[in-house]
Amino acid sequence: MGTKYINIFGGGTVSHVRNHLALCAPAYGGTARELAELCRHGTGLGVRLHLTKMAGGNQSGVWPAMETWEDVAVRLDGLVNDPATKIIFMTMAIVDFSGFIPFVKSGPLAARVHSRQEKTLPARLDALPKLLPRIRQTRKDIFLVAFKTTVGATEDEQYLAGLQLLKESSCNLALANDLKTKLNMIVTPEEARYEVTIDRRAALKALVKMTLQRSQLTFTRSTVVKGDPVPWDSPLVPPSLRKVVDYCIAQGAYKPFNGATVGHFACKLNATTFLTSIRKTNFNDLPKTGLVKIETDGPDHVLAYGAKPSVGGQSQRIVFSYHPNYDCIVHFHCPRRATSEVPIVSQREYECGSHECGRNTARGLKQFGDLSAVYLDEHGPNIVFNKAIDHRLVIKFIDENFDLSQKTGGYVNLGQILQTPDHVEDLQAYTAPGAEEK
Repeated sequence: MGTKYINIFGGGTVSHVRNHLALCAPAYGGTARELAELCRHGTGLGVRLHLTKMAGGNQSGVWPAMETWEDVAVRLDGLVNDPATKIIFMTMAIVDFSGFIPFVKSGPLAARVHSRQEKTLPARLDALPKLLPRIRQTRKDIFLVAFKTTVGATEDEQYLAGLQLLKESSCNLALANDLKTKLNMIVTPEEARYEVTIDRRAALKALVKMTLQRSQLTFTRSTVVKGDPVPWDSPLVPPSLRKVVDYCIAQGAYKPFNGATVGHFACKLNATTFLTSIRKTNFNDLPKTGLVKIETDGPDHVLAYGAKPSVGGQSQRIVFSYHPNYDCIVHFHCPRRATSEVPIVSQREYECGSHECGRNTARGLKQFGDLSAVYLDEHGPNIVFNKAIDHRLVIKFIDENFDLSQKTGGYVNLGQILQTPDHVEDLQAYTAPGAEEK
């Protein structure tokens, strides 16, 4: 198969306005070099370091030197088209604006502006397209790690900034760091935060370890074909599952971020046919969105009728295959109560929806009467049962073991954060007269 490569981007870029005048995002490649050092030890993968001119990038090597947004775009497109690309760390500070002075010629070859002649000049910035989202548009097999910088943010605000970047760019991991507080944290697609520390080296080591673990996971991509959603009140949906999920929704178990909720639920109709929640929807609108029917004849072939299934769909099917006496599953991102006896298994190594995550879940389940459950650490519980169960038993079990009012990883919108005791003064400021102007 040939060598697979870890590609690490670092340094700052510029956007030329005219001769001797440019916009700049200052960065000098220190983090990229440190990551390269960490990745070179026992990974079995090649390491390519992509530095800009500002960071002392090699101008005479195989790769041409990068300086501008356009240079970075060309390099990324080349890596997307290279089957040897396995992992991309994007630590680079990119100027994603083009600047120019109206009414006069702009660009790197335009005449220099002299301060002795022009004391004040108007300038305009036009936003350029974001580069990160284009990486995994056609290459879902590339493991993408992004970096998000904040300045003087609270821990929760920093978390939300990292989560926003991760979700909008389809990243596998994001490291958020604050320049003022020096706090670092790793944010995952499951909306968890790991390695919250001011020890930068420890955060980078943990990031590399998680990247190497998670980039080896196996996923099955579903093929969406023509079809309609299955209504939530369809007779195909077991009443026990419907009543349990409706209860979880009523208690606030599914908290939306950017209009979508995480978690999943499903039922098995037969050995090859399942109904599952729909990806990137708001489960609080379940009567409107319904479920998606999927059919599979093995772990590598999944047909979905009309919509993409929840990311955890593969995990659901693996759990059902390990435990054929069950045909319903419910998963949400809420904390485990301290008094709970539900076993805890690590989630740090696993991205939700991978085959390995499904096996980890299936092996960790413990039976409690007529149902089984496991808690994925820093993630949430999986509760499985047979459709014949009295739904009140499942609801009672959930209430006794999990706090549906809270969310694992932290709240996912500003309104929720501001209602916590630590932010009472902030809440008053945001709700005071004229607050919309702040």
